[in-house]
Amino acid sequence: MQGFDAVVVGAGAAGLFCAGLAGQRGLKVLLIDHSSKLAEKIRISGGGRCNFTNRDVGPANFLSENPAFCRSALARYSPQDFIKLVQNHGIAFHEKHKGQLFCDDSAEQIIEMLVKECEAGGVTRWQPCTVVEVRRAGDGSFELDTSQGLLRTPRVVVATGGLPVPKIGASDWGLRLAKRFEHAIVEPRPALVPLTFAPDIWVPFAALAGLSLPVEVSCGTGKARARFLEDLLFTHRGLSGPAILQISSYRTAEQALQINLAPELQLDKELPEAKVALRRQLGNELATRLPQRLAATWLERAGLDAAKPLPDCRDADLQRLGRSVHEWQLMPSGDEGWRKAEVMRGGVSTKDLSSRTLESKHIPGLYFIGEVVDVTGWLGGYNFQWAWASAAACAHAMADVSVPTRPILASP
Repeated sequence: MQGFDAVVVGAGAAGLFCAGLAGQRGLKVLLIDHSSKLAEKIRISGGGRCNFTNRDVGPANFLSENPAFCRSALARYSPQDFIKLVQNHGIAFHEKHKGQLFCDDSAEQIIEMLVKECEAGGVTRWQPCTVVEVRRAGDGSFELDTSQGLLRTPRVVVATGGLPVPKIGASDWGLRLAKRFEHAIVEPRPALVPLTFAPDIWVPFAALAGLSLPVEVSCGTGKARARFLEDLLFTHRGLSGPAILQISSYRTAEQALQINLAPELQLDKELPEAKVALRRQLGNELATRLPQRLAATWLERAGLDAAKPLPDCRDADLQRLGRSVHEWQLMPSGDEGWRKAEVMRGGVSTKDLSSRTLESKHIPGLYFIGEVVDVTGWLGGYNFQWAWASAAACAHAMADVSVPTRPILASP
C-alpha cells in the first residue's frame, strides 16, 4: 500500500494548482485524473487562449446558496497574486474586455505553468488512473482503491470539476463521493449556457442566426433581479453571446427574459421626431439604428411596411415599434445543456464546508475545491479565479500553516 500526505483527485485548474502549492509547502502529494489528457477545460477555454482571471473580482461576481462563502478564499488569494505568478513564468497576456485577462499566445502556457509548479513541489501524477472507491480507515485516514493500486492518505482533495462538456471527460464522481460521505448537494444545472426557444416562437428569428449586437438583458424582480449589458448572439435555436450566458446563471425555469435591443437609444421618442425632418422610408431609418437584418425582421413582426415614408407613419405606430425594441420579452423553453454550458451551478453545499479551508465539517481531511463546490462565477475569468483561490486556501490549510497575504510560489 502506497502512502501520500495528500491525494488530489482531478487534474484540472483547481487540482493542479492545489497539488503544486501543497507540494511546495512540504507535503508528499499525489495528483490523480481519470483522463489521459491534462486540463482539457483550460485548453479549450477562452477560444484557446484561456481567460485565466479578471482584474476585478469580488463576492458579488459569484452565485451560491451562501453568497458570502467565497469571500474568505478570494480575499486571501487575489487576481493580482495569480497575475504575478503568470508574469514570473514569462507568459504574455492582455486585457480583452471588462478586466478579462487572456494569454497572448495559448492556453497551453497556463497548463505548462501549472505543471511546472507541480514539478517544483515534487508532485507525483497518475494519469490515466481511476479511483474506484474511497473509504475511511479505522485511524481516520482514507484508503483509495485505484486502477494503479491501493493508497492510504490522511487527506483527500476532490477537485473533479462540474458536469459541463462531457466529451472532454466531465463526470459526477465528486458529487457522488460527497453524497456517499453524507454531504448535501445543491442541485446541479447548466450555467453560462445558450438558451433555446420553442420552434413556433423562434421561426421569425431563426434567419437572424449569426447576428450579434450589444443589448441589456434582465430577469427576475426586486432584489433578485439580474441585469447585464453585454453582446447578444442570435442562433438557429435561440440566443447566445455573453449577455445570454450571464443571465442564464440567474434565470429560473419560470422566468421570462426582458431584452432591450437598443439600450443606448430611445426609439419610441426618436422615431416620431425623425418623421418631422426626414422623408426616408421607415425601414431605412430603422436600419440606421439597428442591424439591417434585425430592423427588417422587427418591422415584419410589428406588421409595418418598411417602404412607407416616415411622414406617412402614425406616431402611435412608431412609438409602439420603438417600445417593442426596448421591451422585448420572451420565455425560453430550455437551454443547450451540459454539452454547451461553460460551468455548473450548484454542487457540494457550502454549509458542509469551511469557508477558510474548504475542508468538510463532517469528515476531517476531506476537502472540496473548484467547480464541484456550490460557487459559480460570472463569465469573464471569475470561475478560474475561484479555482485558484479555493485551491490556495486548501493547500495552505493542508500544510498546516497560516495563509500569508502573498503565497510562496515557485519560480519557473
